[in-house]
Amino acid sequence: MPDLKVTLIQTELFWEDIEANLNMFDRTLNSITEETHLIVLPEMFTTGFTMNAKQLAQDMAGSGVSWLSEKARQKRTDIVGSLIIQEHGAYYNRLVWAKPNGMRFTYDKRHLFRMAKEDETYSGGAQHLTVLLNGWNIRPFICYDLRFPVWTRNLNNHYDLAIFIANWPKGRSSHWKTLLSARAIENQSYVAGCNRIGIDGNGLFYSGDSSIIDYQGNTIIQKSDEPFVATRVLSFDALVKYRNDFPAWKDADTERD
Repeated sequence: MPDLKVTLIQTELFWEDIEANLNMFDRTLNSITEETHLIVLPEMFTTGFTMNAKQLAQDMAGSGVSWLSEKARQKRTDIVGSLIIQEHGAYYNRLVWAKPNGMRFTYDKRHLFRMAKEDETYSGGAQHLTVLLNGWNIRPFICYDLRFPVWTRNLNNHYDLAIFIANWPKGRSSHWKTLLSARAIENQSYVAGCNRIGIDGNGLFYSGDSSIIDYQGNTIIQKSDEPFVATRVLSFDALVKYRNDFPAWKDADTERD
């Protein structure tokens, strides 16, 4: 099976300024010259993590989703990030996965961060998303989902890479780093976490700590407190060998309360 090239973009975000963020990411993506299969952007990459949904939400024909599709076409690579979407009278923290051929897939954040009253502003999702890319099964999640191992459980190796996009504050960065490794170990899967840096409009500071972790919990890359664009190559053959040599996945509990 072919290897997978994954690119993480860790950056500051302009608070509640869709146009400024799209322009910034436009310049960043245009600077990527190396080949990659997947580009990962942070959670709410057009606005920052805001509860001001009524003023900032767009529909699936809005500039944010259209930009994702156009950049995927231009770069000839898959691109994923979340943004505020209004649909049928409700607001969603929606991850949009754009492919170069124009296809799009979506995942609505399942676990809404009640401590910021996200659950009072947005509607939660109920379905997983798994996307096939270069022979890999990839399952994306959003931020607070990282804390819930039942929802992220990789039964029967349904996915090979889990992605967590986030606006995860520095005050809980130790949780972020620990949980990324835990999810990789327990699910015998690669894990990629893409977080933002800087200070948001609520005064919260973000250290990033965007990471790629292998199936044994080893850190392939992790950087704090600086913007970066990083591409890493993930080995499918090494993943399969480890699963065969240490098949703990065969003994996983299948029942969920």
